[in-house]
Amino acid sequence: MTAPLLVLVGMLALTLLIRLPVGFGMLASGIAYLLFKGQDPGLAAEQVLNGLYNSYVMLAVPMFIFAAAVMNAGTVSERLFDFALALVGRMRGGLAHVNIVVSTIFSGMSGSAIADAAGPGIVSIRQMEKHGYTPEFSAAVTVASSTIGPIVPPSIPMILYALVSSASVGALFLGGVVPGLMMTIALMVAVAITARKRNFPRADPIAWREYPRIFVRGFLPMTLPVVLLGGIYTGVFTPTEAAATAALHALILAGLVYRSLSWHRLYEIVLESAKSSATVTIIVAAAFLVNYAFAAENVPVLLANFIDNLDLSQIKFLLLVNLILLVLGCFLDTAVMLLVLVPILIPTARALGVDMVHFGVVVVVNMMIGLATPPFGMLLFVINALTGISMKKMIAEGWIFTLTLIVVLLLITLFPQLVLWLPQSMGYGVK
Repeated sequence: MTAPLLVLVGMLALTLLIRLPVGFGMLASGIAYLLFKGQDPGLAAEQVLNGLYNSYVMLAVPMFIFAAAVMNAGTVSERLFDFALALVGRMRGGLAHVNIVVSTIFSGMSGSAIADAAGPGIVSIRQMEKHGYTPEFSAAVTVASSTIGPIVPPSIPMILYALVSSASVGALFLGGVVPGLMMTIALMVAVAITARKRNFPRADPIAWREYPRIFVRGFLPMTLPVVLLGGIYTGVFTPTEAAATAALHALILAGLVYRSLSWHRLYEIVLESAKSSATVTIIVAAAFLVNYAFAAENVPVLLANFIDNLDLSQIKFLLLVNLILLVLGCFLDTAVMLLVLVPILIPTARALGVDMVHFGVVVVVNMMIGLATPPFGMLLFVINALTGISMKKMIAEGWIFTLTLIVVLLLITLFPQLVLWLPQSMGYGVK
């Protein structure tokens, strides 16, 4: 390891330890590397502006962030909860099943695990507590179900992965459908087992005459995923244009149809979305500097040679990647792994013939599990901050769901067709 690279790694480790915001930490590390190397940081900044920030795909990120914020500000979460309650509420542990189904439906609108937890997740926790579920179990189910958010399309992490891998956004979105549904079913099985052991209650019965009203109230929000995916895969619009359509759809629903969005609240949403989008773009720019340093120091080549010497097959390589990402996910921010570590692994994956769509979905599922695992799982912190529920108790209740998600991860790793079947069926050129 050269001296400039040691400076970069040391600075990056230091900024992570002192909990400096990820974007600023990577920026500081990248600039320190360039200065120590005697290179002009201005040239790197120019490349970021003319390269990454010229990317049409990047425009999708702030649009999906805005759409999720508008959906959470309106009455969409409550409408989706009532809809899911009518579907699965009568199962034992019904409200826990409702929690999972709501997250899956909302996943088709937001593309963000954090937005899922902060919106429908909080609604589900309050309803579960009201009907006798313990706060920690309610929170654990919400943390686990929120991981589905970026797997079922649309997905902000998959858009970022497409930036660093050049994989098709449309193919990645389709590749996430089956794994997302598998996660939903697996979590519901885990809830059913727990509910039977603990004799959880069923939700109160709903009068048959109420069903039409409930379905009508939930119908319009559920048209958004259909419009998005239908538009993308029929060629009506690109994924970036789909993001803009999602933002407009959410705005019309919350502002004009449901009239649950005031001008003042809209102003607050615009500010919140701008801040979140700025955070993402800073992280992307900072990751470019770090990746440039790793490429200049031949780190991807050295890693590829090391793995080549291990004589690993595709499956063994993917299992090794899973192990690395699951361990690092307990300590590192998702953005660091997605934008810094994954680009280092991509050349090796390509050399072994791993499909980039399959690899991307496996990577994103890994990172979503990382959001739910201690000690630094972001979803745990979000739920703790919004509800005050003890993280220690959440973790104790959530281990069964974490293991369940890891089983799904292993299945999609060992059987690539679970990811690739749908993109292939829709005519995308994947192996």
